Amino acid sequence: MITRILYRSNIQGVLNYVSGKPKSTVVGFQNTYSDTNTDMKFFGRVLYHLGNRHDSEKRYAHISLNLPRGEHLNDTDFFELSKRYMEHMGYGEQPYVVIRHHDTKHEHVHIVSSTIKEDCLQINLSNDIRRSIATQKYLEKEFELSPSPDTRNTRELPKYEMPEFRNRDSNGVRFYIQDIVNIALQKYKVRSFNELSRHLKKHHIELRTVERNGRVGVSYGVDVNNGYKSRFINGYTVHPQLSGPKLQKVFEQNRSSKLLPMVKKRLEKQINTAYGLFKTINPEHLPDILKIYQKLDCKVDYNEEGKAMGFTIYDKSGYVLKSDEIAPNIGIQENPELFGSEYTQMYAESEQLQLELQRCIREAYKSTYQNTGNKILYSEHIDRMPIKALVMEMARSERFLFLKKYLLTDNRNLGGIIQEQFNTVKDKLYDTESHKEEKELNAKAELIKKAIGEQLFEAPQQQKVLFELIHSLGTDYDRGILRYTNSYKHQIKLNLGHIPLPDQIDFYASPGFIKENEKVLDGLLNDRTENEIDLRPSAMFLPLMFPNLYKAMAAPYRQKFEMLSLKSYHKYAERMQVSFEKSPRDYIAFFNAKGFYFERNEEKLCIGSIYSKYAEKVPLSPKTQAYLESSTDLDQVLDKQAETLKDIETSGRDNLKSLWCGHLIERGQYKKAAYLLVLDGVRPNLPLEILEYHMQNGLKETLGIVSQKQVDKKQARLLRQGVYALGNLLGSNSFREEELFNGFKDEFTDFTKYKGRGLSM
Repeated sequence: MITRILYRSNIQGVLNYVSGKPKSTVVGFQNTYSDTNTDMKFFGRVLYHLGNRHDSEKRYAHISLNLPRGEHLNDTDFFELSKRYMEHMGYGEQPYVVIRHHDTKHEHVHIVSSTIKEDCLQINLSNDIRRSIATQKYLEKEFELSPSPDTRNTRELPKYEMPEFRNRDSNGVRFYIQDIVNIALQKYKVRSFNELSRHLKKHHIELRTVERNGRVGVSYGVDVNNGYKSRFINGYTVHPQLSGPKLQKVFEQNRSSKLLPMVKKRLEKQINTAYGLFKTINPEHLPDILKIYQKLDCKVDYNEEGKAMGFTIYDKSGYVLKSDEIAPNIGIQENPELFGSEYTQMYAESEQLQLELQRCIREAYKSTYQNTGNKILYSEHIDRMPIKALVMEMARSERFLFLKKYLLTDNRNLGGIIQEQFNTVKDKLYDTESHKEEKELNAKAELIKKAIGEQLFEAPQQQKVLFELIHSLGTDYDRGILRYTNSYKHQIKLNLGHIPLPDQIDFYASPGFIKENEKVLDGLLNDRTENEIDLRPSAMFLPLMFPNLYKAMAAPYRQKFEMLSLKSYHKYAERMQVSFEKSPRDYIAFFNAKGFYFERNEEKLCIGSIYSKYAEKVPLSPKTQAYLESSTDLDQVLDKQAETLKDIETSGRDNLKSLWCGHLIERGQYKKAAYLLVLDGVRPNLPLEILEYHMQNGLKETLGIVSQKQVDKKQARLLRQGVYALGNLLGSNSFREEELFNGFKDEFTDFTKYKGRGLSM
């Protein structure tokens, strides 16, 4: 099923459209004096009366519910489907009419209502499109309809050899033109009728303009067979938004956009950078060069004799610009020395080539370091990496292959060019990273001293948690010396006295959590603002990774941490659940299922967490509060939260481990979640509806595979470490960057083979 919502400031045109179609059927009315016999004129007056109580441009709603082609619902079921949809969208108490049309091959109904309520307030329209999609998916299951696609397909302009229409099929011509023009206007930022005409010409659509009384009119025709054109159709007839005056507004908006001069400046810089690499360029090779080197789509423009006159850039911003529009001196005719040869060759001595080779070497160092699993420091990796292994890594990169293609030299000379840059890059990169590592270790030492001096931890526990504090920063301490856990290269003198060891040393923290923890401690001790600290949602799980540390944290610091981490996680969770959320009730229920609750505090709604030590609460944004308060039964929903939270507590899920398991599932990390479920018997804190979605999306299959594996104690310990690695969750460039299994890897433990859904945080 596909739903569509349109808002209007006038009701008469909408009612004329939905009731004026041939063979249209009034399926029913709702919240009027009769569900079946209400007069349309009277209904129109009711909506007009409601709409005029508010000055919003979205006073009236026109909604269509479209079934998949070939599927059928009778009028009674379609009316029931419509009522359920309107209830979920907040129109349950509004007057509306449901009218069925029979003019298409798929069955559909139109629903007309007002967004203005009896009390003169408007229905909350926040996230209406996303809530509509969530409602449609929910109703598809309930009414056993074919599911709609999970993702929106990007529509490209179709490549028709020749459009075919039946004789006198005026609607077919009109719909074809409408479709192609709409897609062209969405894909490109068109600035004139001439530009639009060029986009449409390859799809056999001809555009004509005529000026009358200062207004430009437009008409469209289709070349359907051997030069024969269809009857030209007025732009307004094709669609009201495709008339001449409407298109002129679009063109003017695109011409006057502040983005245009910035796009031109960027393109000029990119093209000149590409020119700096080459001694000569065959114009035929220019599209390939700009595509590979600068990711630009380019088309060379030729005259009738086949001579290259210029080029056109199809930019990612949507603008289509000719070379003379970008800058006066970058065209093909303006650079005869560069484009005067049939060969394409780079300058072997150019400064730009040296910079590109240096970049290739740096990227090779980085990728090989990530593949080692960070077992040593980056500077140590740079020092130990032989040039042969580095060149082998470089040879795999697209950038290096591009340089080799147009350098026109043999491997011997190429090796010499690389050797010249290798030592320069190695020495500079080694010094930079060594200085950076030393600076970071000093910062960690200062952080430890400040944590002790400013009593970050409660006095009785401070000495006991020093061991975990040091290791939570990725460092080791022994006999007055602080160093990195994975290296003896950098060492700092630091007198911390005797540090008692914990009863059981089974400490592991992934580099991602160590980095996040350091950010938290630095922010708390230096009283940084929320924006300066910039916590990620994963900060919510730091008390799970470093339990003794955060348990011993002094109250003022712990309270601030809980508030900031809750605020960050709340924003993230809102984004994750929005595609399943049908109403304010769902919003609250989904958070309840994860262990969060809402309550009023001085007329403000706040969110709290069962995982907090001090029950810190965060006020909701005014927009979110208005959205929740649009629910007529909000107080009853808030009162029922205790039932869900009690169920979480009695089932033993009132801990961060269950929330982490749900977090992994939401991120598509099914293998890690499956190991946590199977090895430790953890049950995720997730709404049932979202959990069912992931079960169908691959979690069920993964659980079956993992549950059949035989795991010995050593593997189990390593796997338990693995499920707490942030890896790509914190945006690292490679899964290998946070390898956890200490060299132990086989088909069972190699999680790097799994590619998650990649949702950035």
